[in-house]
Amino acid sequence: MPISDLENLRNIGKVVANRLRGVGIYTRADLEKRGAAATYLAIRDANPGAILPRCYYLYSLEGALRDVHWDALPEEVKRALSIEAGIE
Repeated sequence: MPISDLENLRNIGKVVANRLRGVGIYTRADLEKRGAAATYLAIRDANPGAILPRCYYLYSLEGALRDVHWDALPEEVKRALSIEAGIE
């Protein structure tokens, strides 16, 4: 199976790409339009009971939009994302 455009984004592997598609995100433009925090919340709501670490989802989505590794996001950006997603 060929790698999708989502899986070509930094920080996005098969599992995250599948979850993105599950909430209607098929392209980088879709992700950009919805935003990292809203997309994280959509994935969380679509997968009740799933363990969704912030680093693999919330921060990775923002990192994908900025084309940086999630761990390279400044702490203030991570905090703002967590607040926006209502998890801090």
